[in-house]
Amino acid sequence: MSDFPTAVRINEEGPREGFQIESDAIPTEQKIELIDALSETGLRHIQIVSFVNPKVVPSMADAEEVVAGIAGKPGVSYTGLWLNARGLERAIATGRLEIVGSINLSASDAFLARNQNRTPDEQIELQHKMLDMYAAQDVPIQRATITAAFGCNFEGDIATSRVIERVDQALALARDHGVAPQWVSLADTMAWATPQSVHRVVGAVRERHPDLELSLHLHDTRGMGIACAYAGLQMGVARYDAAVAGLGGCPFAGHKGAAGNVCTEDLVFMCDEMGIETGIDLEALIDCATLAEDIVGHPLPGAVLRGGSLQRIRERLAAGG
Repeated sequence: MSDFPTAVRINEEGPREGFQIESDAIPTEQKIELIDALSETGLRHIQIVSFVNPKVVPSMADAEEVVAGIAGKPGVSYTGLWLNARGLERAIATGRLEIVGSINLSASDAFLARNQNRTPDEQIELQHKMLDMYAAQDVPIQRATITAAFGCNFEGDIATSRVIERVDQALALARDHGVAPQWVSLADTMAWATPQSVHRVVGAVRERHPDLELSLHLHDTRGMGIACAYAGLQMGVARYDAAVAGLGGCPFAGHKGAAGNVCTEDLVFMCDEMGIETGIDLEALIDCATLAEDIVGHPLPGAVLRGGSLQRIRERLAAGG
């Protein structure tokens, strides 16, 4: 049985997820150029920077300059990522981003220690502090994210029961502060997911929380990103993180070949061919993928970037070409 959605919402993370892992520094103006181009594709949500310690992620040292430099298209939500109170303060100070809060827990204790140097108890304590700060700043809570929800390069397979436990903890944290996340994101941070495990984990969360909206954050290190996205569509998941041209990867994944999110134009192509509405202009997105590849100066993994859309071929054939 399948429960395909009629429409999906795609959160573009290429400018943040992608540029944070590039070994060569990307000029600020080129980051801005890609963000402005993506803004013209029909995307409604673009995560553009991280407000993190530049000593740890030096490619994000120009976060404020990037935010200040974008054109800012009406109707497009621009957001940033932060991991602590200082990062939130920096994001708010830009005055140009949509500031939305999140609850962040990890299904892998080992990844949490490596990524944020905290124990699970310390992470929960921090989330309480962040929720207090969100309340003080009148910041709405948009989502809860469970990282390493499908497996971990430092801990191995993650039990589905652990994911359920973390979802329960996130929802309990929200209740303690009188808020409710709009959705819960299950993040395949280190690309352990397969279509089978997506069915299993999403199904288990749905069984426990049938009214909870879910989102998937899928990485493509092992080539399973688009297959796992299809599995998510089968389960009725209608929210996805993606990265144009397959930009990016997690610098803390412990895997030299760690790839970025599922490729945005590949995901849009699949949805278009399935009759699932995205609101995104695929041809304009392919142009952005080409631009992204030019900016980083090396091949990117997007497939539709290479093969093009079928619609172009259909139009040529209809014209007798």
